[in-house]
Amino acid sequence: MSRPPNQEFQEWWNSQREEELLLSDKPQKPRPHLTVEIPPTPTADHFIEKGRPRTIRQLSHVFLLKFQQLVSFFTNPNNAFNSFYNTARRRFNTPETTFLYARPYEFRLYRVIKVFFVIVVLLLVFELLAYLKGWHFSPPSVESWEIQDFVELFYAYWLHIRANYLAPPLQQLTNVCIVMFLVQSFDRLILVLGFVWIKIWRIKPVAEMEYKHGLDENVEAYPMVLVQIPMCNEREVYHQSIASVCVQDWPRERMLVQVLDDSDDMDVQDLIKEEVLKWQHRGVNILYRHRLVRTGYKSGNLRSAMSCDYVKDYEFVALFDADFQPPPDFLKKTLPYFKGNDDLGLVQTRWTFVNRDENLLTRLQYINLSFHFEVEQQVNGVFINFFGFNGTAGVWRIKALEDCGGWMDRTTVEDMDVAVRAHLCGWKFIFLNDVKCPCELPESYEAYMKQQYRWHSGPMQLFRLCFLDVIRSKVSLFKKINLIFTFFLLRKLILPFYSFTLFCIILPLTMFLPEAELPAWVVCYIPGLVSILNILPAPHSFPFIVPYLLFENTMSVTKFTAMISGLFQLGSSYEWIVTKKLGRSSETDLVSFAESQEQAESPGLHKSSSESDITELTKLELAKKTQRKKNHIYRKELTLAFILLAASARSLLSAQGIHFYFLLFQGFTFLAVGLDLIGQQQVS
Repeated sequence: MSRPPNQEFQEWWNSQREEELLLSDKPQKPRPHLTVEIPPTPTADHFIEKGRPRTIRQLSHVFLLKFQQLVSFFTNPNNAFNSFYNTARRRFNTPETTFLYARPYEFRLYRVIKVFFVIVVLLLVFELLAYLKGWHFSPPSVESWEIQDFVELFYAYWLHIRANYLAPPLQQLTNVCIVMFLVQSFDRLILVLGFVWIKIWRIKPVAEMEYKHGLDENVEAYPMVLVQIPMCNEREVYHQSIASVCVQDWPRERMLVQVLDDSDDMDVQDLIKEEVLKWQHRGVNILYRHRLVRTGYKSGNLRSAMSCDYVKDYEFVALFDADFQPPPDFLKKTLPYFKGNDDLGLVQTRWTFVNRDENLLTRLQYINLSFHFEVEQQVNGVFINFFGFNGTAGVWRIKALEDCGGWMDRTTVEDMDVAVRAHLCGWKFIFLNDVKCPCELPESYEAYMKQQYRWHSGPMQLFRLCFLDVIRSKVSLFKKINLIFTFFLLRKLILPFYSFTLFCIILPLTMFLPEAELPAWVVCYIPGLVSILNILPAPHSFPFIVPYLLFENTMSVTKFTAMISGLFQLGSSYEWIVTKKLGRSSETDLVSFAESQEQAESPGLHKSSSESDITELTKLELAKKTQRKKNHIYRKELTLAFILLAASARSLLSAQGIHFYFLLFQGFTFLAVGLDLIGQQQVS
C-alpha cells in the first residue's frame, strides 16, 4: 500500500527551498566541517504536487477534458494536420535540429533504405498510371496481340517478371518470417501461462529466516555486505543513490559502501567527494574510488573495485546504478534467501519507475519492462532458476562471482555475461517480484534508442563469444537448449529480425508484389493478441495497447541494426553510452529521504546548507531555464515512414482494408519518431 501524502513535509520542504535560494544571494564564509543537506532533485516541488490526492470531481473533470481533447482531435483533422505540419516544419527549420543516422555502418543501411524508397515511389507512380488506364480490371499479357503502346507492353512485362521471378522468393521469405513469428508468439504464450500459474498458486521464493524490524543486538548474525554504486558524470542523481544506500537498515560495521566514480567532469567529482565525506562524518563506512583510466567502462570499474584486498572480508555484494534508490529494508529483504541455499548465487529484485507517467515514451517503456520483470524474469526464476542479471538492484554471492571469472569487459552487457557464466558453473538465481527498487526511465527518444542499442548489440556479442562454452559445459542438455535457442536465438536474434523484416520490408513489398501474400491474421490478429499478452502485467496501460504495438514495430529498426552490429562486430558495437538521467523522485521518496537524513544525523553535527551545495542548487535551477532543447531528425525512421505511407496508398488501390490501416498508422508512427515528436527532447 502506498504511503499517504505528507502535507507537513511538503510545507517544510517548500520553505526550506525558499530559504536556500535567498541564502544563495548572500556571501557566506566557507566552513570546512559543515554537514550538508541537498534536496534529492531540483524539481522536487513538481513531483510533490503530482502526488496530491484528487477528489472524484477533480478526476471527472480531468477525464472529461481528456475526452474532449480526443474528440476534437478526430473531429477536426484539419487542425490536427496543421499542428503536425507546423511542428515538422519547425523541426527542419530550427538551427538546433540535427540529422542522425548515428553510426558509420548505419549510413550504409540508410542508403539501402533510401534506394528502397525511390523504387517504391516509382512503383507507386507506375501503379497509379495503370489504375487510371483501367489495367487493374484486365491486366495486359505479354502474349496478347491487343497491346497498343509501349507503356502497356512495359507494364505487361512487369506483371510477368513480378509473378514469375520476384514474388516466389518474396513468398518464401515471408513464410520463413511467419514461422519465426509463430514460434516467438508461442514462446510468449508459454511465458504468460507460467505467469498465470504463479499467480493462481501464489508461488514465490521462501526464505528460511527473516530479520526483524530494527537492528538485533547480535551484530554477528548479519553477514558482511559490500555495496557498490558505479557512476559516471551522474550530476543529477548521485546524491539520491548514495543517500538511499547509506541509510540501509543494516549494522554499519557489517556494511561497506563503495562509490565507484568514473566521471571525467571535475565538478561532478568534487560534488560526489563532498557527498561521500558528508556520510563519512555521519559514521557510515563509505569509500570514494576514482580511476584515472576508464578502461572497460562499467565492468572495468566493478572489476577494479573487486580487486581490493579488503573485499575478501565480505560475503555478498549489492549493486545499484546511480539512478536507483533502494528502500531502507532492501538488504533485510534479500539476504535471508541466501541462508541455507549454498548454491544460490544471485538475488534479483524488481524495478519500479518514478517517472512512468511522464510522457508517452515512458508509459510504453513501462509496459515492456513490466512484462520483462513480472513474466520473463519471474517465470524463468521459478521454473529454471536462471535469468539474465539486470546489472543493478541485485545481490551477488561474492564466491559465485569469483567462481565464474568475475567481471569481464568483452561485451557491453557485462551483467548478462556474468549471469550466463555463473549459470554454466551451476549457480542458481532467485527473482523477488515483491521487493521493488525505484529508478528512472529515459524520457527522450535519443536516450532510449541508445540504451536499446546497447541492450540488443551486447547479447549478440555474448552469444558469439560463449556459444562453444555452452556446448562444452557440464550443465544438462535442457539448460543448453534453453540458453542457445530460447535465451539467445529466439528472444535476442529472431525477434528483432522478423519484426523488422516482416513489418518494415516484406509488408510494403507485398503491396507492390501482390502475388506474394501476407495474410491478414499475421498483420493484425496475432500481433494484437501478442500485445494483449504483453500488457497483462500492466493492466492500467491497456488504453495504450495500439500505440505500444506500433511503437514496438518502429523500434525494430534500432533493435535490428544493433543485433546485426553485435553479431558481426560492425561499427561501434562496443560503444558504451551512459543513459541520460534527470533525477526524478516521487513524493514518497522525498519523505523517506528527509526522514533518513534526520535518523542519520550525528549528535555533534548541525543541519545546515553548505555554500557549495546552495551554489550547485542555484546552478541547476538556472540551467533549467537557459538550456536549449535539441531536436533530432532520424533519417532511417523518416524514410521508412514514407515507404510505409506509399505502400498504404498502393494497398488503397487494391482495396485491402486491414493492410491499408496498418500501413497508414505504422507510417505515421515512424513519421512521429523520425521527427522526434515522441518523448521529451534532450537539452544541450
